[in-house]
Amino acid sequence: MRIWSIARRILKELFRDKRTLALLFVAPLLILTLMKVVFDSGQTVSVNVGTVAVSQPVTQNIDATAHVHVVHYATRAKADKQLANGQLDAIIEYANHKYTVTYANVDASKTAVVRGAFSAAQIKTRMEQLTMTVTRLQQQTGMSVATQPVPQVMSVYRYGDQHTTYFDKIMPILMGFFVFFFVFLISGMSLLRERTTGTLERLLATPVKRVEVVFGYMVSYGLLAIIQTLVIVSYTIWGLGVTVNGSIFWVVITNILLATLALAFGLFMSTFAKSEFQMVQFIPLIVVPQIFFSGLISLDSMAKWAEIVAGIIPMKYAGDSLTKVIMTNSGWTAIWPDLGALLIFIIVLTIGNIVGLKRYRKV
Repeated sequence: MRIWSIARRILKELFRDKRTLALLFVAPLLILTLMKVVFDSGQTVSVNVGTVAVSQPVTQNIDATAHVHVVHYATRAKADKQLANGQLDAIIEYANHKYTVTYANVDASKTAVVRGAFSAAQIKTRMEQLTMTVTRLQQQTGMSVATQPVPQVMSVYRYGDQHTTYFDKIMPILMGFFVFFFVFLISGMSLLRERTTGTLERLLATPVKRVEVVFGYMVSYGLLAIIQTLVIVSYTIWGLGVTVNGSIFWVVITNILLATLALAFGLFMSTFAKSEFQMVQFIPLIVVPQIFFSGLISLDSMAKWAEIVAGIIPMKYAGDSLTKVIMTNSGWTAIWPDLGALLIFIIVLTIGNIVGLKRYRKV
């Protein structure tokens, strides 16, 4: 009964605070929308390539590549001037039976496009030359060579379709991260404010138990976290059009567990802060590593010690679970270790919160 009384008081205060509600429910949606616009608009990269003494077939094949524009220059000096002015992304020069490719390399994606276009153009040119040679030999010898029809290519996508972008790949992780971040920040700030204003000390001076205080906070913010999770998941799927191959139920369960963990984590870290500014200082220490080890960067490419550190990062397990469900149609049998890890984090942090409140009890 005391737990619900504490939770009800906190909920009343939260519903009066419009800015906190906006931070919980509106801010994540705005950020996700902005990120979708940014990532989707950056999918098409156009490059300008200058050529010097390059044969016409190679030049034409490079220019035939989508989003690649080729400009021919009579001298290398003129091409270098345009490269220095930022008008070109690369220069391809042919001299002494070799190609020299100079990249501006101010944009790695454009450099990759030029490399791919030049490589494909060389292969296509050689194939055209080989075809012409075979045709000429057939005409000279009078022989005919049976040719096989070019097979058709049918693309099948296990996730999404041909319009799937990088945003769709990172969306499962971003969804969980924003749930974690905003719940962590607001819950920590709330308990810190009650402690600095003396409300927590007065509450602990009553017969109420520490466990009732902790669970009172977790019930109140937990209810808001569940609503926030439903709002973010619904907006991501039906508003932003992200494909979910697996069960939406497991997406919601994973995010609710992550939100509960963020709540317990925020309350726990607030016991070490003496001011709201100090609480903000925990963000680089606690929140930033979550995004690094969440799966946005492949752990396989990291050093061994980094993989060990990832084992104590909650977002790693949440990111793995969400990615498995959303992108590979995995279910309980594949994600239960990740959900179990999140549950263990919640239990440990909740016990830590109960023990941590002991230092503020005066009676």
